[in-house]
Amino acid sequence: MSAIDEALGPLFLLILLGAFLGWRRWPGDAFWPHLERLIYFLLFPAMLLATLATTDVSQVPVAKMGLVLLGTLVVFAILLWALRARLKLDAAAFTSVFQGALRFNTYVGVAGAAALHGNAGATTAAVAVALMVPVVNVLCVGSFVAAGTLGPSSITKSLAALARNPLILACLGGIALNVSGIGLPGWSEKTVSLLGRAALPLGLVTVGVALRPQALMRLDAGVWTANLVKLILMPTMVLMLALLLGLDPVSRDIALLFAALPTATSAYILARQLGGDAELMAALITGQTLLAMLTLPIWLSLSG
Repeated sequence: MSAIDEALGPLFLLILLGAFLGWRRWPGDAFWPHLERLIYFLLFPAMLLATLATTDVSQVPVAKMGLVLLGTLVVFAILLWALRARLKLDAAAFTSVFQGALRFNTYVGVAGAAALHGNAGATTAAVAVALMVPVVNVLCVGSFVAAGTLGPSSITKSLAALARNPLILACLGGIALNVSGIGLPGWSEKTVSLLGRAALPLGLVTVGVALRPQALMRLDAGVWTANLVKLILMPTMVLMLALLLGLDPVSRDIALLFAALPTATSAYILARQLGGDAELMAALITGQTLLAMLTLPIWLSLSG
């Protein structure tokens, strides 16, 4: 078994465990939404804050990582809009395809980075999250606005929610603490780090719980387009740019990992709230998560 399979295998097993628990509806349907909120608003921000506030991010080529990852996001965002008429999708379906092609599952990304390269991988992944999360959220909310699925009041609410995004705030807070030299003094470092350690295993289980196998029956132009961009075209471009810019092996692996990740499970909630096609979003989340179990090891093998 390769080192990549050794690193990613346990992560996929946790996702499948979540799928089994969701299928068995244990410990109850009301439990999982509360756990997801705990992870999203407390545990995962704590992990990002602890990583960015206390580690030496000067070893990460931030400018090159930003050029590779953000450049790729912007290119495919423009490409999707250019192809919208040819795809013949209504506004709701297009916003779900847009999210499915650009959003990424941060839990799988950070867990995979730490499994592949330890502390160096986790630090590089935190930088990737800090770079990508604000841009992806602005692009996706902008797609709802441009597609016309939002009313004026919803636009205001969406922008307000964007400003309160806990992942964005955690990244900004961690960077500020690092740059200022304050860090996490006293017991706060161990306390925040302990909270953060719970985020990844629980986050991976909730990814599995969110899968909807029945949604896999939907196979249309929207599904094929989003999956093609997310799992093949985007990692291809990132790998080419990483090699062209001479990224070091750790940064190259993490950039490729984040480009090849399945879309985020939170995209389903956003699709329901902002007028997207929720059923199409469920099909994309489920299909990409399962397909990524095959494609991620292949891409990382190519990178190595």
